[in-house]
Formats: sequence, structure tokens, C-alpha cells
Amino acid sequence: MRLTTKGRFAVTAMIDLAMQNGSGPVTLAEISQRQKISLSYLEQLFAKLRRSELVNSVRGPGGGYNLAKDVGQVSVAEIILAVDEPLDATQCAGKVNCQDDRKCSTHDLWTQLNGHILDYLGSVSLRQLTDAQRPSATVVMPVGNMPERSQ
Repeated sequence: MRLTTKGRFAVTAMIDLAMQNGSGPVTLAEISQRQKISLSYLEQLFAKLRRSELVNSVRGPGGGYNLAKDVGQVSVAEIILAVDEPLDATQCAGKVNCQDDRKCSTHDLWTQLNGHILDYLGSVSLRQLTDAQRPSATVVMPVGNMPERSQ
């Protein structure tokens, strides 16, 4: 199984959108500039993400895109499947005609791998990915509470 740029770019763009969540609609031009992804490619991806109800579009001045669901409710699997990215390690696309119109000897192995991959990607949320991108919180002690230096 190979994840193509379509799936990778969709996940990257959705992480970018989630990082901006709460600051109003985000334009594809902004995502394009930050992530170095072609604007026309993002337009194609976001049309599919909108049809899958993962994002909402806002028209007019100040328009752009917002997440349609809570950031913790969107999984990587949903994003990848929304942009028509196949998650299939079988050679036959699951049709069981791998070898001379018969099931090959490793078909069940690859089918089980598909299940594990889908389960894993389904368990990873945008919240987890955005939390991993944010810098760690630095603990700042108020000046009045600083320990005294010994001399």
C-alpha cells in the first residue's frame, strides 16, 4: 500500500486548517503559502472534503474554510477516504482476482493489513496531530515566587 500525495496533502492541509481553528475562515491561498501546496490542487481536495462534510466553506470577503466537525472528531482515515485515496494493500483492489482470476496466496494477509491500517488511521484525530504540532507550554514562575539565591 502506498499513500499518494493526494492523501498526504489532504491531511497536511487539514492539520493547517485545524491549527487556525477558531480564528475565522481560512483561505486556501493561506494554506497553500504555509504548506507549499498548489492552490489549484487544494481547491480540488477541499471540494471533496466539503462534499464529505469535513469542512464548511464561507463565501465572500473574509471567506474561506472552517472545520465542519470538532477537531477531536475528525480522523485521519476520514480525511484520506474523503479525497478518494484507496487504503488497500491488495494487488486486486479487494476483488479477489489477484492471480489468474483467483485469490492469491497472500490475499488474506494484505486484507488483514488493510484492516489494521484503517483501524490505526481511524484512531488518530486531528486534535492529536495539532496538539503534537504546538510548542510545549513553558512554565513561567511569577517574580514574587522566585527562590532566593544563596550568596
